[in-house]
Amino acid sequence: MHTTITNISYKGSNDRESLYDLTVPDAWNGQLIVFLHGYMGFKDWGCWNLVQDYFIRQKFGFLKYNVSHNGGTTEKPIDFSDLDAFSINSYIKEIEDFDAIFECLSKHFDRMPIINLIGHSRGGGIALLQSKNKNISRIASWAGISSIKNRFPNKEKLNEWKQKRIRFVKNGRTNQNMPHSYSQYKDFLLHQERLNIETYCKTSTIPTLIVHGENDTSVLPSEAEALSNWLNTSPVIIKETQHTFGSAQPWEKEQMPQALKKACEVTLSFFQTVES
Repeated sequence: MHTTITNISYKGSNDRESLYDLTVPDAWNGQLIVFLHGYMGFKDWGCWNLVQDYFIRQKFGFLKYNVSHNGGTTEKPIDFSDLDAFSINSYIKEIEDFDAIFECLSKHFDRMPIINLIGHSRGGGIALLQSKNKNISRIASWAGISSIKNRFPNKEKLNEWKQKRIRFVKNGRTNQNMPHSYSQYKDFLLHQERLNIETYCKTSTIPTLIVHGENDTSVLPSEAEALSNWLNTSPVIIKETQHTFGSAQPWEKEQMPQALKKACEVTLSFFQTVES
């Protein structure tokens, strides 16, 4: 038995409403995992509910949320019905979303639990940027990015983006042309120091786990190597798997793929070393 509340509204960046889920098992170990989804993602994407179930069975609390400008709405939280919101999303907005979610915890807990982060892909980068947050106990980056600056177009394409004010990236799954306003890059320029993953890793005192797929073509394994070097740790490279560790949207099987289960297992072992 456990307590589960789903699709709870919160106000994220620019006071835009989005949703989160929170589950706390009855035999709770006092630790809460906050899960951060990636680019063109959402809290119910693919196997993320199975990931939640896995950690709940191991007595962890689990919170996952949609970033406020991911393109979903409170009425339609799956997929991307609001491309105007998606177009103006930015990394600093996702930092603000995380801060808003953190504020929500006081509504549910009289005493702040031990908090661990799992961030996938872009969410991994946002998680790593919490390395100075004294309320965070451990961070696990799954296929996480090592540089925000390098996610933007190169000089020629950057100039074209600046001139046109909008660029489009095809979503291969939904076939939508996902708009990106040039304001995303302007937001980055305004907040470069806060968004420097390398600096945050090199000065981090929070134990951090780097997990990556050997065959990841979306975020190359070399980024995991860079993160590990900055953190003075060794990455866990999962063999013969890609960016989402074998999972996909939609996922209709009752079991998660083996590579994702391996990511869960190594993360569980890492989180269980936390002293209570």
